[in-house]
Amino acid sequence: MPDAIKRFFAPVPESVGQARDFVLRALADWDLEGRADDIRLCVSELAANALTHGTPCGQRFHVTMSAEDAIVRIEVHDASSHWPRLRRPTNDDISGRGLHIVDMLSDDWGVEDRGVAGKVVWSRFKTAPTIQGAPC
Repeated sequence: MPDAIKRFFAPVPESVGQARDFVLRALADWDLEGRADDIRLCVSELAANALTHGTPCGQRFHVTMSAEDAIVRIEVHDASSHWPRLRRPTNDDISGRGLHIVDMLSDDWGVEDRGVAGKVVWSRFKTAPTIQGAPC
């Protein structure tokens, strides 16, 4: 299996798309594109949360990605000690649905404390190698 990879992102809106691209390229390189849409959407939500809530004083966030035994793990590390939580948004709320998306699409997710360095929000996805030339 491939080694874990990591990339840092500036606290700017463009970083969410860059995080998506980073993850999609790695999935393609690793031939693990079976859940690419779910993983792409989840990393978008987690990166957007890190950008909005986890980058105090202009600090960067980073995404770490690993794969082992057909499990892809995505981690979004940021400098905030504020832990995200599942909310119950109303139909009129314009935010608060991101972790529901992560909860529905990933096989598991959670938050880990990194002490003075902040926190990591992670999600895991069961996947399998892409089979080239397989019938649709």
